[in-house]
Amino acid sequence: MDTETDPVRHAIIAAMNRLFAGTPERSNGRINITQLAVEADVKRWYLTHKHQDLKDRFQREAAKDEARRAMHVRSVDAFEALKEKHAKLQEHCRFLEQRLQIYATALNQLSLENAALSGCDADAAKIRTLPRRRQPRP
Repeated sequence: MDTETDPVRHAIIAAMNRLFAGTPERSNGRINITQLAVEADVKRWYLTHKHQDLKDRFQREAAKDEARRAMHVRSVDAFEALKEKHAKLQEHCRFLEQRLQIYATALNQLSLENAALSGCDADAAKIRTLPRRRQPRP
């Protein structure tokens, strides 16, 4: 930009920089040739006929900028999907931990009963076995 001596080219380049930085002064900030002309305070004709190299440069940079934005949107969407999946997995882990606690308690109780019934436990006298239910005869 320092090598430009033409004030119109200088204004166009400064306007391009402001638009890509997201700090427009005269335009609505959209990235297109019309808004570049408004931002540079020049007629659109200067971009489409006289300084086509700047127009082409602007369009190339705009395409790169749009690709970066699209990539950012995709990564944000992927991040949100991963956060949702993570929350579901955490909920599932909580469910499994509750189940595991129930099973551990049941296994502990069964092992105590088994030890008491087999007479391997000193506290066997404290546990009584319930009589079996009789099957009704047909």
